[in-house]
Amino acid sequence: MTKSKEIAKAINLSDSQYYFNRELSWLEFNRRVLHEALDSRTPLLERLKFAAIFSSNLDEFFMVRVAILKDQVQAGVSQRTPDGRTPQEQLEAIAQLLRPMVIEQHHLFEKVLRPEMAFHGIYLLNYKDISSEQRSYLQDLFKQRIFPVLTPLAVDPSHPFPLMANLSLNLAVVVKDPATGEEKFARVKVPNILPRFIELPKQLQQHNGKSNQWIGVPIEQVVAHNLEALFPGMIIKEYHLFRLTRKADIAVVEDEADDLLLAIQQELRGRHFRGSVVRLEIQPSMPKSVRQMLIEEMELTEGDVYEIDGLLNLKDLMSFLALPLPELKDPPWTPVIPPRLRHLNQASKIAQLDDPEDIFSAIRQNDLLVYHPYESFTASVEQFIVQAARDRHVLAIKMTLYRTSGDSEIVSSLIAAAESGKQVAALVELKARFDEENNITWAQKLEKSGVHVVYGLVGLKTHTKIVLIVRQEGEDIRRYVHIGTGNYNPKTAKLYTDIGLLSCREDLGADLTDLFNYLTGYSCQHSYRKLLVSPVSMRDRIIALIRREIEHCKNGKTGRIIAKMNSLVDPQIIATLYEASQAGVQIDLIIRGICCLRPEVPEVSENIHVISVIGRFLEHSRIFHFHNNGHNEVYIGSADWMPRNLDRRVEAVTPVEDPQLVQTLQKILEISLADNRQAWELKSDGSYVQRHPAKNEPERSTQNILMEMTLKS
Repeated sequence: MTKSKEIAKAINLSDSQYYFNRELSWLEFNRRVLHEALDSRTPLLERLKFAAIFSSNLDEFFMVRVAILKDQVQAGVSQRTPDGRTPQEQLEAIAQLLRPMVIEQHHLFEKVLRPEMAFHGIYLLNYKDISSEQRSYLQDLFKQRIFPVLTPLAVDPSHPFPLMANLSLNLAVVVKDPATGEEKFARVKVPNILPRFIELPKQLQQHNGKSNQWIGVPIEQVVAHNLEALFPGMIIKEYHLFRLTRKADIAVVEDEADDLLLAIQQELRGRHFRGSVVRLEIQPSMPKSVRQMLIEEMELTEGDVYEIDGLLNLKDLMSFLALPLPELKDPPWTPVIPPRLRHLNQASKIAQLDDPEDIFSAIRQNDLLVYHPYESFTASVEQFIVQAARDRHVLAIKMTLYRTSGDSEIVSSLIAAAESGKQVAALVELKARFDEENNITWAQKLEKSGVHVVYGLVGLKTHTKIVLIVRQEGEDIRRYVHIGTGNYNPKTAKLYTDIGLLSCREDLGADLTDLFNYLTGYSCQHSYRKLLVSPVSMRDRIIALIRREIEHCKNGKTGRIIAKMNSLVDPQIIATLYEASQAGVQIDLIIRGICCLRPEVPEVSENIHVISVIGRFLEHSRIFHFHNNGHNEVYIGSADWMPRNLDRRVEAVTPVEDPQLVQTLQKILEISLADNRQAWELKSDGSYVQRHPAKNEPERSTQNILMEMTLKS
C-alpha cells in the first residue's frame, strides 16, 4: 500500500475539523471588504463605498442566512453542518465574530472617514452643529417637503404596535401630555422616498469660514428636531432612532403553485412587512424601557440587538460616490473594445446596414473570449444580441436572463426581434433573489411583444448564462453561442469581472440546443458533448477531472489544478480535493468569498493553497484549469463549487479549446496568483493574511495589471 493510500485510510476526510463554517467564512469575506474602507491607500470616496457595501452585505446576510438559522432553531433542527455546528451554535458564533466588526466599521466612519471628508470640504453635519441660517432653511424644507409625508403612529391600548417595513429607519418618540402628565409612545418612520442626506443650497455651504464641496445633514435629524409639528400641544420628552431587519427570502412551494408568476407576485406584496424581524439596530442612548418594549413587540431577544454608536444604515454612504470629485475616486476606467471587434461600427451605423453580419464573421474566424469590465460588454456581448435582432438572416434567438437591466439594449433587442417575426425565447428566473420584482416587470413586457417567456423549472433556479442564435447562411444553418460567467446586465458588467466565450463550434451549438430544450420543454437529457451541466452531470464531471489529476500523480506524472470562483462549499468536492492533495496534486484556489476548505493541513491539504482577491472590481469569473499531464484543459462558466450550484440550479460550464484562448485564461490565473496588493492568503486556522510586496519588489495588483494589459492589446 502506498503512503498516500495509508494516509487516506487513516484520516477521515469528512471529519468536521477539516471544514470551515459557511456563514463564518462569509463574514471573513465581508471583513476583507471592510478592510478596503480601512486601507488608507484606497481613495476617500471609494472607502465610503466599501463601508456602504459592508453594510449592504450585512443586510442581505441577516435577511437570508441569519433568518434561515433562526427558523431552524425555532423548528428544533439539530442537524450539524460539515464543520460540526448546530443552527444555534452558528448564531452564537456569528454574533461573537460580527459585533467587533460592526464596532470597527462605525469607529472607522466616525473617527477617520468623517474627519477626512471634512478635510476635503465634505461635511456631513449633525443638526445641532449647523448655523441658525442653515437651521432656518431646513425648518422650511421640513414644512414643505418632509412634514406632509410623515405619519406618526401612536402605541396604546387602542392603537396596536405598528407593522414596520424591512430595513426602515424609525424614531421611537416619547411625548408627555401637559394636561395629565401622562407619557405616551409613538413611532415615526423616516421617509425613504427622500434623500437620506439633505444637501444645503450652495449659498449656505459655508462652514468654518470657508466654502466647501458639499454640506448636508441626515434626514432623520431634521425630522427629530422638528417633532413638535407632528405632536402639537405635547411635550417631546425624548426620541431614539432604530432600524429593523426582517426575513426577506421568498418561500414559494412550487409544486402547489398553479401559477408561479402569480405566487411570487403575491409573496412580493408582503415581503417588506410579512417576514419576522431578525435584527434590531439601536443607539446606546436608548433607555432600557424603550429598548425592552421594542424587543417584546418584535419578538426578539437581546442577542438580536446591535448597538450602533453613530450613524445607522451606513449603506447610504454610497450616495457620496456621485460627487464630482474625481481626485477622491479610483482613476476612471473605460472598457476597451476587444481587438477583433474594433473594426465594427457602433450601433448607429449598424442600424443603417441591411446585412450587419460583422460580428458573426469575427466569430467564424475563431472563438472569441471577452473579459469584462476590462473589455467592453456593450461592444461585444450586447452587440452580439443587438445585431442578431436586426440581422435578416437570423431565425431564432434563445437566452437565459437571471439578472439584467430592464432598460438595456438586450431587452429592447429581444422585443424588436420578436416583433420582426424571429423566434425568440427567454428563460427568466423569477427566483433571482431580490430581483424578482424587476424580473417580473420586464418579463411581462417581453411576453406581450411575442417573446416566448419561460419562468424556469420547478425546484431549480436557472443560473446559467447562455445565448443561442440560429442563423441561415446560404443553404446551411449555423448556430452561434455565448456562454458566460456573469449576468446579461450592462450596468454590473462595468463593476464585475466576468468572462464570456463567443463561438460557432457545432458541438457547443448542439449542446445549447439540447439545454434549451431541457429548459423550455420536456427533456430527459443527461449527457452533453462538451458542456458540464447542473444538476445532471457537472458534479460527476468535476470530480472525474480532479481524480484524473490524482491518477497522473500516482503514475509518476504531474498533477496540477488552478480554480477561480466565488465560493467553495461542497463537502464532496472538498474531500476529493483533499484526496488530490494527499496524492501530490498541486492545487491553487482563488476564492473571492466563502471557502469551507481548510488549506495547508499536514497530511490532508498541505498541497492546497487558497487566496482571495478583493479590489475595485468584484471578482465574479469562474475559471477551472486542469493540467492533464501537459494537455491543459480550461473551463469557464456560471457555477461555483457549492451544493446549490451543483444540485439545485441549472448551470453550464464550457471547455475553452482554442490554444490561444487557453493561454489567455492561464495568464489571468497566473496574474491573480502573483498578486501582492489585493490578495489575501487563507491560513489553516481560518485567518486571512493580506499579502504585501517584499522589500524592493514592485506592487502587483491583479486589476491594475489586467487594465494595463488590456490597453496594450
